Amino acid sequence: MKLASLRKTEHLTLVTLALGSQTLAVPADVLREILDPLPVTRVPGAGAFVPHVVNVRGSVVPLANLKIALGIPEAGVDDRSRILVLEIPLDGEPALVAIQADAVHEVTTIETLRIERVPETASLWPPEYLIGLYKGAEGFVLLPDLPAIFSAQTSQAAAA
Repeated sequence: MKLASLRKTEHLTLVTLALGSQTLAVPADVLREILDPLPVTRVPGAGAFVPHVVNVRGSVVPLANLKIALGIPEAGVDDRSRILVLEIPLDGEPALVAIQADAVHEVTTIETLRIERVPETASLWPPEYLIGLYKGAEGFVLLPDLPAIFSAQTSQAAAA
């Protein structure tokens, strides 16, 4: 998804979450549920991006660590950790995936005009994995391009 696609509507409802010291937001319409931490099963030979799967209501769902793709340092797990179950398009088909979050903050609606392109000089984040960013109450909020991240990371893992 690209910034021009988001701007086709005036407002966007987002769920904000923490990954380390960084705040991210995902579109609320892709969120299926937020879960307390679950037992995970390590997948032998899996890469660092999706090393585990979880059982979500009888379905095996890959559990991804977005910190790997976005270059965010690992922080300790505490009682605010959550698992977000998302349905995103991958290869033209809806796919159920889960991501780890250090905390889930809120559901918010913003004007899409507030979303800006990631500056090319912002070497902190891989621009190919971000739709844009906006200024939130406590700093910048990144909008990750989840289909791009999952497609690229799973392709890299398959090639390895």
